Amino acid sequence: MRLLVYEHVCGGGFADEQIPAGVLSEGFAMLRTLISDFKAAGHNVTTTLDSRVAKLNPPLRADYAVPVSSSKETQAKLREISQQADAAYMIAPETNGILQSLVELVEQTRADSLNCSTGAIEKVSDKAGFYDAMRKIVPLPETSLLSVTDDLKEIRKAVRDRLSFPVVFKPVDGVSCGGVSVVKSNEQVAAAVAKIREESFSKRFLVQELIEGVAASVSLFSTGSSVVPFSLNRQEVRLETADACSSYIGGAVPFYHALRQEAFEAAEKLVESVQGLRGYVGVDFVLTDEAAVAIEVNPRLTTSYVGLRRVVNFNPAQAIVNAVLNRELPTQVESCGYTYFSKVETSRPTIGALQETCGMEEVVSPPFPVSKNDATSVLIASYGATLKDATARFREAKKRVLNTISRGR
Repeated sequence: MRLLVYEHVCGGGFADEQIPAGVLSEGFAMLRTLISDFKAAGHNVTTTLDSRVAKLNPPLRADYAVPVSSSKETQAKLREISQQADAAYMIAPETNGILQSLVELVEQTRADSLNCSTGAIEKVSDKAGFYDAMRKIVPLPETSLLSVTDDLKEIRKAVRDRLSFPVVFKPVDGVSCGGVSVVKSNEQVAAAVAKIREESFSKRFLVQELIEGVAASVSLFSTGSSVVPFSLNRQEVRLETADACSSYIGGAVPFYHALRQEAFEAAEKLVESVQGLRGYVGVDFVLTDEAAVAIEVNPRLTTSYVGLRRVVNFNPAQAIVNAVLNRELPTQVESCGYTYFSKVETSRPTIGALQETCGMEEVVSPPFPVSKNDATSVLIASYGATLKDATARFREAKKRVLNTISRGR
């Protein structure tokens, strides 16, 4: 098939502004690995690339990579390419309706959408409304819905009356860790509200009890009616107070935990409960000593794909096509080995150093020097027969990358 594969961060969605280094490394890693798997399955792939990234000749197996220089041009090219494609897959955040609008664009053309339906995306993106439905199905953190326009005294009172410190403040439409803060006292409330006001398009936000446990996610495939969970993934997440940035760092795949089956069953129930969740879906959890506590449902590709594609016994990109278009799910899912992956902050590389890192097997997303500041980010994924082996190879690869950039300065 002729496929359009679009990733919002490196594909032109940030063409009119600065690209954050951390999300660029995640975005390009997902784009690169998904395209590689689609190519391995025999498909013809076209994508778009922000002109700042395109001119660096990034390692990408796409048949056609169309450079774009503005958001307006990106929209026009996506519509044009989608009109000529058989199917399209959009990788984008739910924030401010971005993912939903991109899927709507595809649905207005001749191409089949390989994403979840726009109705399903809208439903699970509204965390406040969806939490009420989720609560009937799986364990959830105690949650209150508030607004940045509320009086700070009322916000503090709501936290005091309904919950207890520490709590987590998070935008109602946020993704990853954008706008998220741990709040440990009344004195930290104002800064957390200000952070949400600055980083979120929505005025509404959630205050949740802080669940102590292990951050994890379940990856699933769905036909829209039948669901198969196929991987439990460890997540490395840093939750910070409002004066620092909370962030998703990386993870390990697969992750074996005493509550693995409980997480699988909970994720399956959640996805089955929403009509239109199809293809690839991720569900985030915190695994405590006693329960798999659901945090949110992601109606899109997640960064864990970078790791799980190396360990499963089937092509996960083709599995998306099969689930959506053929209503077929993988059977006899098995995994072999482990992948450890993480983002690493680096200094700005020279072009020579950038090209050298592009040739390293473990480097999934090189440190693109597209920002005006000196910070860049590289995403490294290392495979091993055991998690210890994979982690050791990651450390070696990280050292090579940092030494290469240091030598090139």
